[in-house]
Order: sequence, then structure tokens, then C-alpha cells
Amino acid sequence: MSSTPPLDEAKAVRAGEELDVTAVDTWLKAQVPTLEGTPKVTQYSGGASNWTYRLEYANRDLILRRPPAGTKAKSAHDMAREFTVQKALKSAYPTVPTMVGLCQDTSVIGSEFYVMERVPGLIPRSRLPTGLRLDTAQTRQLCLNVIDKLIELHRVDYRAVGLESLGKGTGYPRRQIEGWSDRYEKARTWNVPSFRYVRDWLKANTPDDIATCVIHNDWRFDNVVLSAERPTEVIGVLDWEMATLGDPLMDLGNTLAYWVHADDNLLMRMTRRQPTHLPGMLRREEVVAYYLERTGLKPANWAFYEVYGLFRLAVIAQQIYYRYHHKQTRNPAFKNFWILVNSFDWRCRSIIKKKGGR
Repeated sequence: MSSTPPLDEAKAVRAGEELDVTAVDTWLKAQVPTLEGTPKVTQYSGGASNWTYRLEYANRDLILRRPPAGTKAKSAHDMAREFTVQKALKSAYPTVPTMVGLCQDTSVIGSEFYVMERVPGLIPRSRLPTGLRLDTAQTRQLCLNVIDKLIELHRVDYRAVGLESLGKGTGYPRRQIEGWSDRYEKARTWNVPSFRYVRDWLKANTPDDIATCVIHNDWRFDNVVLSAERPTEVIGVLDWEMATLGDPLMDLGNTLAYWVHADDNLLMRMTRRQPTHLPGMLRREEVVAYYLERTGLKPANWAFYEVYGLFRLAVIAQQIYYRYHHKQTRNPAFKNFWILVNSFDWRCRSIIKKKGGR
């Protein structure tokens, strides 16, 4: 293991995404009068969803999250919801960042936003952070620690932290299958499959909720923060915009869809955005076995959750490709997403034929 790899850092603010620093500073100091000086403002990469900025004050290191400019659908970028979820979870799940303030007055910067404490550390993306070298045993421990943090989240008593209203009640698996199926129909283009066989199978095999808990809904390695001094230790969990009350195995199924092995086929390896290919990482079937053993949950048909996760990811990819296909974005990275969507259909069918059972 290397000594101290560089922390995950923000960079210069992207053109067209500048922040009204004076307005933010004025509003923040009304909430936190002890802030000193004017903040240095930088921006984190990505930004496909909410825009994320770092505000470095002389005595405080903060993060600001806001929707992209021109956002119409508040439900897709609900700052108040994201803020409230994290604030409520903090007492029972300390790896959530500490919330500082929520601004719902859109006249301040043109949108709602919230501010939280920065969690300084390392973020593993498609590869481990530069300078971080873990041996096989350390990589395995990192993997187990990340899964354990998901299990810890699923064990939070959502009633005790006041999040009873976060979800819509029982029936979560059925709502997800219906919802994602409808989204696929709306985003379908001529060059992708109907997914009819997969969707019909999912509908016919939808189980009742195995449990109800707080689920993250975007659990990946690049949404966790690792300690710089002890880089197998998870010290922060980020990006709570899709968190809700739902079925924990649906959350695990979503996670497995992103879990790519070094020996997976080329198309699957093209989707990898976390370091699950490294020696020491658990394989997908080992992740499931470990999670089920630790939680005591016993699904009648695990294949349903695995296929669901892949179908959901196919819909997300197709929604992105739909925008490229209709020239709503010209990002060349999206040009061949239709091929990935076809490969997801093949993969779902293969799992159904191999493991689908009834």
C-alpha cells in the first residue's frame, strides 16, 4: 500500500457553469456567521446529474450541490429531498456528509441548492486513485468494507430517523418493473431490441417486497470516499439523489449491474466504471452470497434481481442514447450506446435461461 495518495480534488469551474460566488457567500454567512473570508470555488468533474462545487473558506471546507442550468423537472433534481435524507440519516449512519444548509430561494443563484461539509478522501473510479496500490488481500478487504456499508445502510431503522414518508409503501418491485418498462418504451429507437421477452419475464416473476429499508439506488465504488491513511476504510457515502424506501435486494441488483470482472466480454468491460476487475475483488456470485449470508435474506429467485438491475441499466443507457440519436446532445461518447443496449438484452436472456427457474 502506498503512503498517502493525493485526495480527490475539484478543478476549475467549467465554462457556462459558473457560480455566483457573492450571492452564495452572502447567503451562507447568514446561516453560518463564523465563516471567514471569501471562498475559493472549484468544481468536481462529471456533472451529468447535479453540479458539485467546492467552497474553500479560511476556516471551513464545504461542498455545494445544485441542479444543472435549465432543469425543468424538479423531481429529478430535488435538492430539498436529497438534503433531508442525508440530514435525517446522519445520526444513524455517520458516513453521510454533515449538512450545513438548504436554500430553496431560487432568486439567490437561479436554482435551489444545498451545502454540506466536504469529506476529504480518495474516490475509487474505474481505477484506484493515482498512487494507491493495494495487494490482493487489501483489495478484498476494501470490497468487503464497501458491501458492509451497504448492509449497514439497509439496517437503519427508517422510522427512528423520521424517513417514513420517503417511499410509497409496499409494492416497490412491481412499481420499478412497470416504471422502467414504460421509460424504455418512451426512449426506444429503431436499432435496439424490444426487450419484450425480458420485460414479460420480469413482470411474471416479480416478487413481493422481501423487506423495506432505506436504499441508496446508485451504490457504486465511485460514490464512496476512502480514508487517505487507511484506504480500505469507507469514511463517506455520496450522491443520495435517488435514495428512497424500497426493497434491499433491488438495491443490490442495481449494484451488481455495474460489477464487471476482468474476464467478462468486451462489451461488458466497456461499461466498467469501478475497480471490480482487480485481483481480490469478489465476483458477482460471491457478492450475492456474502450479502445474503450477512443479512439472512432468502430470495425465492435471485435471478429476478440480477435481471432487473441489468434491465434498469439498459434503460438508463438507452435514455442517454435517445438524446444522442435525436441530436439533443452531440457527445461522441454516446454514439455506440445502442450496441450496449443490445448486449444487455442478450445478457438478461442468458441469465433467464440459465438461472431463471419458473
